[in-house]
Amino acid sequence: MSEVNESDRFECVVVNVIDSLIWKGVVVQEIESGGRVYFGKVKAEGFNYGPGDILYIGVKTLPYELEEMTMEVSLYDADNQRLDWTFL
Repeated sequence: MSEVNESDRFECVVVNVIDSLIWKGVVVQEIESGGRVYFGKVKAEGFNYGPGDILYIGVKTLPYELEEMTMEVSLYDADNQRLDWTFL
């Protein structure tokens, strides 16, 4: 298995977008592995993506385990702007 660098980005497709007043919940699916990640606090302002659109995820290994979580996964747009993050 090759090492994943913090600067690596993986293409993913938007599966679902859940609207609320301030935030959007966004489910994306990594194209090669089929793995899904939910991001719950994407700012609604300026977020114009829907199911089928392409976004990117980046993975960063945590220097120590946080309970059972070992990595930080971030959601990015095509301009490499960080939209949200979560722990897995």
